[in-house]
Amino acid sequence: MGSEFLNPPPVPAGEPLSADDRTWGMLAHLSSLIASLIGLPFLGPLIVWILKKDQSAFVGDQAKEALNFQIAVMIVSLICSITCVGLLLVPVIAIADLILTIMAAMEANKGVYYRYPYSIRLIK
Repeated sequence: MGSEFLNPPPVPAGEPLSADDRTWGMLAHLSSLIASLIGLPFLGPLIVWILKKDQSAFVGDQAKEALNFQIAVMIVSLICSITCVGLLLVPVIAIADLILTIMAAMEANKGVYYRYPYSIRLIK
């Protein structure tokens, strides 16, 4: 894997963010919780990314980060679900997903370019 997997690229500094940008950045992360109700947690961040990526660099970045994380969680959950031993890890993954998503939303609401740990950045 490339170095971007272990060390995410640096994020822009000093960019003034509006309250609207921070709110949409937060919603980019929280939208995965709403979309998980229909079993597609990546759908919420994907919609935010498609709608807002050209309007705000911050919102586009946070939506892409949430999308990458939710895709990674989905892949790991599917792999764990296939094995009997891994099946025991699915609740742990779900709890970690919930906690990290809430942490990311809180940081995005502060205007921080949040990076999820253990995320595979498939969408660049």
